[in-house]
Amino acid sequence: MSRPHEFFSRQPVRKCTVRFAVGAGLRRSDRIVPVFLPFQGCPGRCVFCAQDRQTGGAGGFSLDAALGAAAQALRDYAARGLSCELAFYGGTFTALPADERRGCLAFLDRERALGHVCRARCSTRPDALGDDAADELAAHGIDLVELGIQSFSDEALALSRRGYGADVAEEACRFLAGRGLDFGIQLLPGMPGSTPEVFLNDVETALGLRPACLRFYPCLVPEGTELARRYREGSYAPWSTETTAETLGAALASAWERGVPVIRLSVAPEGMFDAALLAGPRHPALGALIQAEALFRTVVKAAGDLGRPPERLALPRSCQGFVFGDRGSMKARWSALGLPPGSIVFEEREDGRLS
Repeated sequence: MSRPHEFFSRQPVRKCTVRFAVGAGLRRSDRIVPVFLPFQGCPGRCVFCAQDRQTGGAGGFSLDAALGAAAQALRDYAARGLSCELAFYGGTFTALPADERRGCLAFLDRERALGHVCRARCSTRPDALGDDAADELAAHGIDLVELGIQSFSDEALALSRRGYGADVAEEACRFLAGRGLDFGIQLLPGMPGSTPEVFLNDVETALGLRPACLRFYPCLVPEGTELARRYREGSYAPWSTETTAETLGAALASAWERGVPVIRLSVAPEGMFDAALLAGPRHPALGALIQAEALFRTVVKAAGDLGRPPERLALPRSCQGFVFGDRGSMKARWSALGLPPGSIVFEEREDGRLS
């Protein structure tokens, strides 16, 4: 095990205190009300896709039913005085049949006029954009366009049958930025062709494009997908939980440093989806494991900037639930850094401070 001084001896400059970011905020509403559009508008089915199980919608899709459920949720929240963001998730929103897309946007307009919606977002593919689509989204007040890019690696995109290359993915980000539309980037670490090195390069590319937010969805293997067949025949192996936590921890630390919010670290729990899983990094505390790794890496870097043995670490209270890892698994690493549990305190603050 490394001795405490080994973490900071590379830095000759001695400081009394080093401050650092331990997260980045994204302007949010009180609640997000989703309208799930599984497979709708998609030109094909990617090898990892199981949106019907992910959204609990295996019984068939009805746009009227989806909008009706969203309307009821919006009314319920409005009665409690809560502002809401409407989100059109799943599928490819800008490639929906024109009448369905216009119906969704008309629904947004009505609910916003009633005061039920204060923000709106949609998700789409990077190869389903154009001037007309951008004009339509802007005209109806879509505040954020989430791009399901998955990877900036041509090899990974081809192996997953995404149907576009890295150049198209990057151009979609620049196109939206040029039209004044905020965009988010969704990445899929562990997809076929995605090694930890490839994913970390994906994150650097994404951060360089200056998105409003990132989402990380570690690749899982659900039954009924092409990926399940490959897994059974041995041509695909998912990442382990350990590899996922370590790699996404490094990515999250980079995003914190650059001030870009990461608003999702794993696939949301869904009974039908979880029941269909064959393999992959599914852990009840995966998000906490990733955040713990990111925090440790961030503090190691701050210790190098400090240039002396750290004695005290002050963190926001929001870090209290994950700093020591799952069942205290991180305590030994913190002690090796010179910060046993008694030297780590939690305060009403937004950044971290090492002194």
